[in-house]
Order: sequence, then C-alpha cells, then structure tokens
Amino acid sequence: MGLELDYIDGQTPLDEEEKEGLLITTIATRGELDEFEQQNIEQAIQWTLTRKFKEELVFSEGFIREVHKRMYGNVWAWAGDFRKTNKNIGVDFWLIPIELKKLIDDAKHWHEHKTYQQDEFAIRFKHQLVSIHCFPNGNGRHSRLMADIIIEKIFNQPVFSWGTTKLSNESDNRTTYLKAVKLADKNDYSLLLAFARS
Repeated sequence: MGLELDYIDGQTPLDEEEKEGLLITTIATRGELDEFEQQNIEQAIQWTLTRKFKEELVFSEGFIREVHKRMYGNVWAWAGDFRKTNKNIGVDFWLIPIELKKLIDDAKHWHEHKTYQQDEFAIRFKHQLVSIHCFPNGNGRHSRLMADIIIEKIFNQPVFSWGTTKLSNESDNRTTYLKAVKLADKNDYSLLLAFARS
C-alpha cells in the first residue's frame, strides 16, 4: 500500500509513479509529509541566506531546478526534475523547458529595461513560474522562494511575508492567496502584490 494523500484546494495531486519517489518510507500521512518537507525547505532557505546570487545565475534553468532540489531533495527522488506528466494546472509537460526559457528571457529583459517596479517584477516572475508548473509538486512554495530570492538578492529589498502563515494548510490566508493568483491569471497583480507584503 502506497502513500495516501488528501489534497486541499489548489494542490496538485501526485501520480502513483511520483509517489514512489518518496525517499522516507516511514511517511504515511499528509501531516508527516508536510513536516519533512518543511524541514527540507527551511534548510533551503538557510542556504539562500548565506549566499550571494548574481542575476545571470538566478535567471537560469539550472538555478531554478537547484532551488527546487534543495527544497525537496531530502524527501523526493524527483526534486529538481521537470514533471513528466500533465497536471490539473500548468503547461503540457513537454513545453516546460520552452516556456521556462521564455520566462527567463522575459525576466532578463524586464531587469535590463526596468519594466516593472521591484516587487511587481518578483511577483510577476513568481506567478508565471507557478503557471508553468515545472515540477510534480511544490511549485507554489518554490515560486514564492524564487520571488524572495529575486527581491532580496537582485533588488536588496526585504523578502515577502506571504501573509505570515503557512499556505500549505487550509486557511483564510490560503483562500486569499488563491484568489490573488486567479486574479493574476487575468493580468491583474494588485491582490497578489498586496498579499505578498501582508
């Protein structure tokens, strides 16, 4: 019997093959999985705090994959690898490298031409990254950490607060966040910008 997971609104279900990538075989519940993932994510955040990252590194496929691997590599064998199946969200899996390259090229252009204010730059990048949905799971948390890296390491501004609570649990904050993401899908970033700094 494999890992049985309950999903809340906005979470991407894992395929059976992806579940087999679980490295800690004693995990049996969503709560245990969340706990191990959170420990791994905190290690990844610590890694980002002790390093300087240049723009050309941050805006690269390798770095984007490395951040995901650092966030989930102690828990999932596929951490840092692009998904190989289609999900309830995101582009077709075979388009991931193409769409990610477009986003990276856009980000370099935005930065060079100062297209957006700093917060909006980071939030637009985060939103478009999560819309591509590069990985089997963890895309929301990954895209938020990428936004934090951009705002702190590229623009020397404080990281985002993201409503100051964990968004992986059902809560009013998660509902507000998902509403803001859906509005951003329509190219209105106002709620997501406000939420990021709330």
